[in-house]
Amino acid sequence: MRFRSLKFVLPAFLLVGAGVTFGVASGDSDNSKATVPTNENAYVSQVAPAKAHATQTWLSVCPATCEGAPRSERRAFVKFTVAGVPAGARDVRLSLDLYSARTTDTSVRVHKVTGSWSAKSLTWNKQPAFGDVVGSRDGFTASQVGSIDVSSAFAGNGAYSFALTAGKGAQGVFQSSRASAAQAPRLSVSWTDPATPTTGSLPFEMPSTSALRASDKKVYAHYFTPYPASLDNQEPTQDYYSRNYLNPAGESGKHAAYGGLLRDRPVPRGPLTGDWQLQDMQREIRDATAAGVDGFTVDVLSTTGAHWTRIKNLIKAAETVDPGFAIVLMPDMTSLKDATPASLAASMADLASSRSVRRLADGRVVISPFKAEQQTPQWWGEFATAMTKTHKLGTALVPVFLNFSANADKYASVSYGFSSWGNRSPNRQGNIQSDIAKAHSLGKIWMQPVAVQDERPNQGIYDEANNTENLRTSWDNTISGGADWVQLTTWNDYSEGTQFQPSANSGHTWVDISDYYLVRFKTGAWPRITRDTAYLTHRVQFAAAKPTGGTQTKLMTPRSGTNAPRDSVEVLTFLVAPATVNATIGGAGQSYQAAAGVQAKLFPLAYGTNSASIVRNSATVATVSSPNVVRKDFAAQDLGYRGASSGRPGAG
Repeated sequence: MRFRSLKFVLPAFLLVGAGVTFGVASGDSDNSKATVPTNENAYVSQVAPAKAHATQTWLSVCPATCEGAPRSERRAFVKFTVAGVPAGARDVRLSLDLYSARTTDTSVRVHKVTGSWSAKSLTWNKQPAFGDVVGSRDGFTASQVGSIDVSSAFAGNGAYSFALTAGKGAQGVFQSSRASAAQAPRLSVSWTDPATPTTGSLPFEMPSTSALRASDKKVYAHYFTPYPASLDNQEPTQDYYSRNYLNPAGESGKHAAYGGLLRDRPVPRGPLTGDWQLQDMQREIRDATAAGVDGFTVDVLSTTGAHWTRIKNLIKAAETVDPGFAIVLMPDMTSLKDATPASLAASMADLASSRSVRRLADGRVVISPFKAEQQTPQWWGEFATAMTKTHKLGTALVPVFLNFSANADKYASVSYGFSSWGNRSPNRQGNIQSDIAKAHSLGKIWMQPVAVQDERPNQGIYDEANNTENLRTSWDNTISGGADWVQLTTWNDYSEGTQFQPSANSGHTWVDISDYYLVRFKTGAWPRITRDTAYLTHRVQFAAAKPTGGTQTKLMTPRSGTNAPRDSVEVLTFLVAPATVNATIGGAGQSYQAAAGVQAKLFPLAYGTNSASIVRNSATVATVSSPNVVRKDFAAQDLGYRGASSGRPGAG
């Protein structure tokens, strides 16, 4: 997000704790900040269940076998009072800051306390009830402050009470308020003031997460476990993506014939310390939540090994970062085709033990198998029976078909809803409304797939998406057709080039554009455009061009029935009022008058760089420059569209 220097002083909102008042920082950012000291803090010990520790200068947490002794668990409790966060504040963040006396490898979990307590009377035998995890951290550095994000606990001004437990590792020793003010537990609070002029990345104001989730309309993003944010926690220039997936010679040359396995990757990051796999999953959930996504439909490729571990990590990340973020279980029947109803039920029940796994209001677990027609309706009936009788779990089956029309009637008796994998070209989106109507006529909900594009080097095919037209058309037909749920296909399947996830090539472009339609789908009203924004989309080579170097011999051709390939640069504008758009396409300048609202303008693709600016009343109000150069010479064919945004300069 871009921040604008403020030309006025923010009001002196206050946060109060232990009788000390802290003024809000103002100046170069539109993010207001303050620190809240702890009101009360103490710990309890299982080995001394009747003893209070209100006078100790430290807080102790450790797991049930603390320092090798069984039944010696310790827990810590802290209180704060938050006041002065203004109504309508945006981007409110809470961070619990703990000063480590000698803790290093302790795993700390933070729970929101639901009962009352006083430090003077707090003991193991008299400790308050507390709820689910609202934040966690694995690993601390001695004599330094370690922060734990507990933003999911924010519910407005008032009293906040947290319990600290240890999930694993050694004893955790943190300084209490009896040590010193500088080392005492504190709550760091930040927000964007509602009166602050917004300079956000989107053309409109995104509704709050709570407002979006209140809608019965749900939007899920298909999560593909082979492509997490990082595969080895190495520097991006030498990590597994760079060495093996993007490099045609990678993985001992097995991808050389088609120019490498992938053409894009998740946004690169530097190495992390601690449990980096979990941290990556937590970041992905934050990104999806910020984009208005209700949860992930996670592709269950196997029930053992690395993919299974990543699913477990994804669920754990949802539990710790955003308990309201739903994980929809999607067993992939192309790879689980040999599973029995009983064995699949056992695996799904294992995952469904988490509260983060999606359930209906009546408690049924949503199971949405990919290529459900791989098994018969009778097979799925046996699966549901096994879930109920063996695991005491009701199921709501929402099969995803590769051929919906051929299977709808046959599977109606065992299904709560229907979906299909869908198409990726504008001319193949005309059946959306009839599919929705068919599902509704059978009394089923419909989950509509919405996609950007599709590019598969290893399969030698691609779909012509016509820049952003496929994305916009599929969303428009989904909304007008009355779909109940949406599945963004996909969040991160880079081998099919269908990713919405912020990526190296396109930044946030696809998910940002999609958000305009997502808000309309979930709220019933188009969001008001408040910021002039331009998106540039184009390929980096002509569709018919062939590699001029390298080892690629297997080329992609258009999938049968797709739109005819085209070579265009699209300028997609979201304008608060009419304006002039000055576009530079391959070095040549062109101008046109753009209307208020949403408008797409096409230009013939040309070699070189592309940019555009929005001008109104002789003032430039937005600019976008594509970092993706259109080249005549290239080693590997890449027919995926790339995007750039004026709202996120330099990041796509």
